[in-house]
Amino acid sequence: MTSPRQRRGDMAREGDRDEPVASTPDEQRIGLQPAQAGPEAVLAVGFLAATSGLTGPGRLRFRMVATRRARLSIMEAGSGRPVVALHGLGGTKGSFIPTVAALGGRFRVIAIDLPGFGDSDKPIGASYDARFFARAVSDLLDTLELDRVHLIGNSLGGRVALEVGLQYPDRVDRLALLCPSLAWRRERPWAQLLRLTRPELGLVPLAPRPVVEAIVRRLIPSGGEGWSAAGVDEFLRAYLTPAGRAAFYAAARHIYLEEPHGEDGFWPRLRGLRADALFVWGRRDRLVPVAFARHVTGTLPGARHVELDCGHVPQVERPRQTHDAVGEFLAEAS
Repeated sequence: MTSPRQRRGDMAREGDRDEPVASTPDEQRIGLQPAQAGPEAVLAVGFLAATSGLTGPGRLRFRMVATRRARLSIMEAGSGRPVVALHGLGGTKGSFIPTVAALGGRFRVIAIDLPGFGDSDKPIGASYDARFFARAVSDLLDTLELDRVHLIGNSLGGRVALEVGLQYPDRVDRLALLCPSLAWRRERPWAQLLRLTRPELGLVPLAPRPVVEAIVRRLIPSGGEGWSAAGVDEFLRAYLTPAGRAAFYAAARHIYLEEPHGEDGFWPRLRGLRADALFVWGRRDRLVPVAFARHVTGTLPGARHVELDCGHVPQVERPRQTHDAVGEFLAEAS
């Protein structure tokens, strides 16, 4: 088993650029193209799934699953040990299309729209904190009759994956955490104001679509290209609905306000995590800086770490390196 330092060095020697490649046999088998595909790829995936002629249990499928508390939209493909993928704040299951393509040949990959996002239910007034999302994931596992799974989470989804590991440890094998949202350790100057601000204000549109779209595309690197463009479109589709905005604001509010310390604080609770964990960090991530790695190491000394030359969404920005590391880590538990 490699140490975190050795693993970072190995990844650095492999190079930080993912080059365009032809579809692998696994990608072709489930009807997906490489992650360098254009923004029409999300629609193309549905078309390929409907026309590929695949009928086996590992075929690409989109469906709505009615759980105890909500209807959740999922995308799944592949067969083998189940892997559940959880997207980031404002994202959707579409951000894991490259992951389904890369890992579907070895695992049953299930990417979900968390409640409040994508095509899943968006209950008004829900808490949209980590515990709320963790319950939703547990409900989904019950409905799908999955006792134990690997979890992959990006950003908010990484925080949710950790919460599932803390709240339902017997249901989690391994955690692959891609730039996970973690409780702030420094002073939060806007905390008092946010505590007084209700997320239900999102029910009222504060800006027209062209303004929102322009802001989002400026904030996201390469927001007009490839999977990033498709992700922006998916975000806008949900955000521009009243319930979608309220869910977004509520989830963002909880990320910022989560208590880092104290009896129920995030960092003391994190020490109780039992599942093996791999953390993938982006050296150019401005939302969750790579400096968080040393805090995680101090709290979870057995966790593994990989650093890549990317921003906040490594499975999209550096798909080959990300999925090589994640696939190797998950396969060790098979």
